[in-house]
Amino acid sequence: MLDTILSALLPMVVTFLLGFVAAWRHDFEAKDASTLNRMVLLYAVPLALFAGTVTTSPRALSQDIPLVIALCVAIIGLYGVVFLLSRIVLHMEVSTCALAALTASAPAVPFVGPAVLGDLFGGLSAIPIAIASLVINLTVVPITILLLALDSTGRDRQETTPVANEGEHSVPSPGSYVSVFAAKFAETVKEPIVWVPVLAFIIVLSGFRIPQLLVHSLALLGHASGGVALFACGIVLASGKIKINRYVWFFVFLKNIVQPAMVLGVLRWIGYANPIVSEAALTTAIPAMPIVIMFALQYRIAQAEAASAVFLSVMGSVVTMGVFIALTH
Repeated sequence: MLDTILSALLPMVVTFLLGFVAAWRHDFEAKDASTLNRMVLLYAVPLALFAGTVTTSPRALSQDIPLVIALCVAIIGLYGVVFLLSRIVLHMEVSTCALAALTASAPAVPFVGPAVLGDLFGGLSAIPIAIASLVINLTVVPITILLLALDSTGRDRQETTPVANEGEHSVPSPGSYVSVFAAKFAETVKEPIVWVPVLAFIIVLSGFRIPQLLVHSLALLGHASGGVALFACGIVLASGKIKINRYVWFFVFLKNIVQPAMVLGVLRWIGYANPIVSEAALTTAIPAMPIVIMFALQYRIAQAEAASAVFLSVMGSVVTMGVFIALTH
């Protein structure tokens, strides 16, 4: 059991620490992390998602409807709850709420799913990886990008709006809000990380088969996405300040413990058994997505908190995911 846990999780931790050491030795700087970030978001992750999705058969997806429902509720439901909690109770900005919700709800399946779940389930891991990646990249990631873009636009408008009289600001018309939303929505749809999974999902549903040679060619760069993303996270963490507060601890606690525990408990209470229970629980037990840091860098929102949350989630997953592996095997 210990060997299984370490073989699944140790590569994540080592890659993260290598990025930290590389920045500490001044081999890389924070600006280099931004370059790696751009490569991962524009090329590596979209290619990995496309290659992983188009190899999934519609029959396999239809046979795992309970797993699809469980992952949808666990990811989308928790995202909505955390966003509303952060906004209404904690009074955070919209962009910070979006990052917090993504941190707490979205496991890093598109990045490290093949390495972690592949060691645990072998060939059977393709189904939970494909389902979780589709759920994340068709729902919470586009929503997060849209919210970040809208909030950044709103802040820019407030900073540049002239004051007509002292204490009196011009109020944008409802039509302007609609036009801004439409423009940002169009920009979001154009992001490769958004439209590539949609295209792959349409190809799967249509029954069209992509030649394996082409899939293999596209997957080469995609395989680098998890390692490069974690390496860049280590650079960001070493280049900036670590900022761990009660909110960071809270969102990491939700991601690493509450989400997989709820999936495990509810599925067993309903009456399901392995492999559905173990696949769903261990998929959600994977730590937070490195893309959280990438979005924080891109939109300059809570960068220290985002890096600290991903760091704690990855390091803590050695213990928390080990516990869930023991509970489900």
